[in-house]
Amino acid sequence: MKNRIRYPICAAALAASLALPNLASAADCYADYKAKKDGPLRLHYGVVALQGSCDKASAKQEVAARIGQDGWTLLNVLSVFDASKLSGKKDSAGQFYLRY
Repeated sequence: MKNRIRYPICAAALAASLALPNLASAADCYADYKAKKDGPLRLHYGVVALQGSCDKASAKQEVAARIGQDGWTLLNVLSVFDASKLSGKKDSAGQFYLRY
């Protein structure tokens, strides 16, 4: 009986450890974007940590969905980058730095 209990736990631990590298790589991916809101017209530049794939096409969908919840419309994803390129973007993004 002890063997039957131990193996599912080992299998769960193995599955979790295999998933961790994928989560870490997704957390190291960021995108900067421009968005607008009408009535009155407002524009903003922001930086977001991506949770999905680290490519521009996936970033467009992910960013549009996130900012859309607050009524913003995505204009463009400017770039997709890793954590080494975050420096200098905080001042430009202001309140929209890693907000979404």
